[in-house]
Amino acid sequence: MNVFFSDEQDEPADGEALHRLAVSVLQQEGLPEGTEMSLVLVDAEQMAGYNEQFLDRPGPTDVLALPLQHLAPGHPPRRVANEPPIALGDVFVCPDYVARRAAAEALDPLDYDIRRLVVHGILHLLGYDHHDDRDADLMERREDELLESGEAA
Repeated sequence: MNVFFSDEQDEPADGEALHRLAVSVLQQEGLPEGTEMSLVLVDAEQMAGYNEQFLDRPGPTDVLALPLQHLAPGHPPRRVANEPPIALGDVFVCPDYVARRAAAEALDPLDYDIRRLVVHGILHLLGYDHHDDRDADLMERREDELLESGEAA
């Protein structure tokens, strides 16, 4: 798996562990070797800019996934011989926003952490969503499975 990781912010984060988590999620989801995606940690100002630019929403958010193709949950794309590797898209996570929101809402950091948001973002790249209760339940179950697996720990 080719996961480009970049940490463009000042909050402490274990980049190696997040990179391993992203690779593990792609493997567990059945993506072919060589699949490409990027995972970028950004500050609140950058995230607000991306949120405005790509979703026309003001202010920062915790995670933003920008898929390059439309996929169906549970149906990973297959690589075609002699074609370029599969490129999924980009996941942006804002650790500062995550920390501030968890503190403001008195959330358990283990329930609302960067690892969960990384998995959440990758699942969005793979076609999962939460537009209705059924889709949200499916996505949340898969997040939990991936986070609980020994490989994603």
